[in-house]
Amino acid sequence: MRTHSLLAALLAAAAHTVSAQSVALSGVAGNKALVTIDGSAPRFLSPGQSHQGVTLLSTQGDSATVSVNGQRQILRVGDAPVSVRRGAGPASAGPTRIVLTADGQGHFMPTGQINGRSVQFMVDTGASQVVMSESDARRINLKFEQGQPVRVSTANGMATGYRVVLSSVRVGEVQVYEVAAIVLPQAMPYILLGNSFLTRFQMQRNNDQMTLERRF
Repeated sequence: MRTHSLLAALLAAAAHTVSAQSVALSGVAGNKALVTIDGSAPRFLSPGQSHQGVTLLSTQGDSATVSVNGQRQILRVGDAPVSVRRGAGPASAGPTRIVLTADGQGHFMPTGQINGRSVQFMVDTGASQVVMSESDARRINLKFEQGQPVRVSTANGMATGYRVVLSSVRVGEVQVYEVAAIVLPQAMPYILLGNSFLTRFQMQRNNDQMTLERRF
């Protein structure tokens, strides 16, 4: 009897892990989205905010872009709920290693992409997140004004920035999804590749070479 009960419990748990999660967009108010998850009461989410595995990335008109269990989805008001299998996540196949070589000043300056747009990075292990200027954000068509306003300390004193979630960040052949970032008003010569990206990797440095091995 105990063996049968244990088997039933394991089967039930397995069924839960592959069950689908239902997400619908009930409305949009400014940069907030009114989201209904698994038929529960609608809940407002701000860009970067998560609830029950659903993260709001951005809103535009009567639509919202969300990440559901790691998968990017576009929802529209009035459409049928989107069903996403739990535990599916984005595909993890493909390259998992990045090898960088320092420049003459000892900096690692890889080119890369944010949301499919080409950018110039500088690796900065002292930055908690990816950090970019408003001019770079506009150039790559990032709707940073829809993000969460935050006060940040800079070399020139306090400034108001915007906290956003980048749909994808690519360096070399390796792409990472849903990366936190801060957009600042002052000009910057490059985009800081901070720990919201770097902590996804095991990092090793040997002289002028840095190797990033994907952890998750």
